Formats: sequence, C-alpha cells, structure tokens
Amino acid sequence: MNLDFDDTELAFRDEVREFFAEAVTPAHRSRLRAGLRLDPVEIVAWQKRLAARGWAAPTWPVEHGGCGWSPTQVYIFELEAARADAPIQFHQGLELIGPIIFTLGTPEQKAKYLPRILSGDDWWCQGYTEPGAGSDLAGLKTRAVRDGDDYVVTGQKMWTSYAHVATMMFCLVRTSTEARKQSGLSMLLIDMKSPGLKVQPIETMDEKRHSNEVFLDEVRVPAANLIGEEGKGWDYGKVLLDRERSFGAASALRLSQHLRGLRAAAAERGVMGDPVFRAALAQIEIETLAVEMMVMRLMADASAGKDSGPRASMLKLRWSELLQAITELWFETLGYDAAAFRALDNSTNTVDADLGYAVQGALNSRVTTIYGGSSEIQRNIIARRNLGL
Repeated sequence: MNLDFDDTELAFRDEVREFFAEAVTPAHRSRLRAGLRLDPVEIVAWQKRLAARGWAAPTWPVEHGGCGWSPTQVYIFELEAARADAPIQFHQGLELIGPIIFTLGTPEQKAKYLPRILSGDDWWCQGYTEPGAGSDLAGLKTRAVRDGDDYVVTGQKMWTSYAHVATMMFCLVRTSTEARKQSGLSMLLIDMKSPGLKVQPIETMDEKRHSNEVFLDEVRVPAANLIGEEGKGWDYGKVLLDRERSFGAASALRLSQHLRGLRAAAAERGVMGDPVFRAALAQIEIETLAVEMMVMRLMADASAGKDSGPRASMLKLRWSELLQAITELWFETLGYDAAAFRALDNSTNTVDADLGYAVQGALNSRVTTIYGGSSEIQRNIIARRNLGL
C-alpha cells in the first residue's frame, strides 16, 4: 500500500482544499465537531453548493452524473472535508438508494430520481426496521399486495431517520409468504406524500428530532416503483447495508474533527496539563490514527478491485466506538457544567451553545453502535467472514 500521493493527486488535493477554504463557514463548526449533523435545510444547501461545483456525488460514475473519482480521490476529498470542518453529505440518497437505482433501476426510474438526488431536491429515508424486525430483517411483516398497476402497502416502520423531512422512502416490504422469509421481500420507492402514510416522531434523549415511526395504511404505490425484481429485496437490502458500513470511511475520517473539538474544550477548561487526561487523549488519538490507516487500506483494496472482506464491518465497529470514547471524554472534561446542562435554549452566548452541542453530541453518539448494524452484528459478520465461525 503506497501512502504517497502522486503529482496529479496532490494537485487534486490542493483544488479540494482551496474549495473548502472558500466554501466552509465557521457557523457550523461547533455542531460538526461535537458529532452532530446540521439541520436538513443546511445539509440541502451544502449539497446544492457541491452540485454547483460538479462534486455532487464523489462515488458515482460520470455517466450517472457523478464525479467518476478514483478511490484515492474520494479519500482525499473526505480527508480534506474533515480537516476543513465541512458538513458531511447525507448518505441515504447518495450512497444507498442512488447506486441501487443506477445499477438496477429502469430508465424511467433513473431519469426521474437520480438528478433529484444529486441536486438535493429529494431527501430519502430508509424503511427497513420494524417493531419486531430490527437486526433480523427477514422477519419484517409490512405487506405489499399487487392490485392492478399498484402495490397496496400496509405495515409499520421504526427508527426511520429524517422521515419527517423526507420526500421519498426506499422500503423493504413482504410481497410473498410462500417461499422462505428472505425470498418474499421486495423493494419499493414510496412517495412520502402518499395518502395513508403517517409519520410520528420518536423522542430521543439528545432532544433532537431525527427518528420516526412510519405507519402505512393501504398506501398505493405504483408497480413502476418496484426496484429490480419482485422477491429480490433481501439481496438488494444486503447490498445497501454493506454500502452503509462502507460509508463509515467518511465518518471514520471525521474522528480527527471531533478530536479538535475535544482539545479545544480541554484547553478552555485548563485540563490539557492533567496527566490522566493526556493519557486518555493520547490513547484515543493513537487508535484514531489506526482507523485512518484502515480507511486507507479499504481505499487500496477498492483501487485494486479487491474484496475487502469484513473490513467494512471492522471499520464501522471501531469508528463508532471511538466516537463514543471521544464524546465521553469530552463530557467528562466539561464536568459539572455538562452534568447540569439540560437543553439548548435560544441564548446567543457562545460558551452556552458550545456546551449544549457537546452534551447533545455525547448523547447522540450512543446510537452509532446500533444503526447500520449493531456492534454485535458487526462482530458476528467479522467472525463469520474472517474466522469462518
């Protein structure tokens, strides 16, 4: 694995670095360093800014409107984004359903949905988890019954991120109960304004709305919105989950961004000289460097066309646990102030705002070892694929 960039890659790095230096404003920095996402309207604005530059989809091929970048260029882009405190692109459309549509979709689906994903005009959510089917997607019960030119969908989805602002949902549904459970699943694209579809918020301890329940009561979905073949949803769903874990490469590179926030908080509190704190910080920084090397290994495998095996699961496992370690140490560094803090108010006091973001970030980080496949699931994948267990 060559860790040096060639002249072309260095020129690309300088181009990306120059763009971020101009485009990124400090207004978002505190939230992003604390591990929080920006508000949806801000994420859409950032996507449109990238689209105007021609960088809407770093991982997509050129023929579908993407950048056509090599894995090394994608790595450089994400690394410089983290260093510049740039927002992370929302992945549900770009990294999950988008590639499924341009790989398996009909010409009509590609023409309708891909441009709107690139521009940020459509916001996608993922309809997978159900009350009785979380990690075991084969057990989902949401039914889709064919009725002429439509499917009639009835069921419930849980923990649906940003469903309240989404315009579209890619949804796993059960179209057959005759074959084995996995063979009876299909994937539909559902308009969130469809009659019979209701979104209800789920209150979370970080006091930010991002999770929802979605209820579908005889929602009519055009059969033209079926992705690929009926009964192949299990295969498509697994591809999406693998992509979601691989997307962790971008999240892993953001660990250095969160470490900068932790260091700033520690300097403000005057604890940088404390030997216990310094030892804890050093350990996290060493492990963060190791994760960055893992990302580079993933990129090298991708460049060589190699199967990275369980490495995406290993990466997801480590970056999510390290983010929790960073935010926990940050929380401890803030001490009583963090423990006494309850929620952000409308104060314009910078210290109060930064404190609120740090507390929310620590609470929000607890979910990272659950979504995209829990840490237990990742360990099972690693054991099965790497150790043959």
